[in-house]
Amino acid sequence: MTPQAASTTRAVSTDAATAAARRSKITPERETELFEAVLDLLREGGYDAVTMEGVAARTKCGKATLYRQWKNKPQLVTAALTKNRCPYFAGVDTGTLIGDLREVARLASCRRDRDAELMEAVSQAYVRHPDLREALYETVIQPEVAAVDAMLARGVERGELAPDNPATAFVAPCLMGMLRVERVLEERFADTPETMTAFIESVILPALDLDEQ
Repeated sequence: MTPQAASTTRAVSTDAATAAARRSKITPERETELFEAVLDLLREGGYDAVTMEGVAARTKCGKATLYRQWKNKPQLVTAALTKNRCPYFAGVDTGTLIGDLREVARLASCRRDRDAELMEAVSQAYVRHPDLREALYETVIQPEVAAVDAMLARGVERGELAPDNPATAFVAPCLMGMLRVERVLEERFADTPETMTAFIESVILPALDLDEQ
């Protein structure tokens, strides 16, 4: 291929890529509308009720546009679930491990009004659908687990936590589990408005052998 032909080919490829990007661009307002449709379908019928065709029909959006943006249903659902999600544990760093864990409890207590129908639909889908589980694990769960593990590692570095404490490996799973169990067993915790705080104080801190020293 001559240099001129190669240059022409590159120009055509660039123009095509630019045109494709322009065609696939979705405004923030339109994206919000699409995500709300996804979440409504999740609440109404669970993960199985969400289809690319159904979202397209509900929002009068071309199905091809959805596939250009999100490739498949798990990516679309994950994007909708995480669009405005505030992390529970990421960014918490008070300077002490006890302070970090109590801040985690405070943040969780502030969000007790979580969308129960949506959480239940996602929880069921997480177990039954490996493709969604993988997407959610990478974008939601793993960052939260990593944040808790980082808190514990800082505690070890500061000498607050024994490096061989066997409870350390269970802290992140226990915290993640309580976020769901509190809602599922809400009648058990109905008289405990700050369930996560009580959980931290009565279970996690003693297990880690932490005190106010």
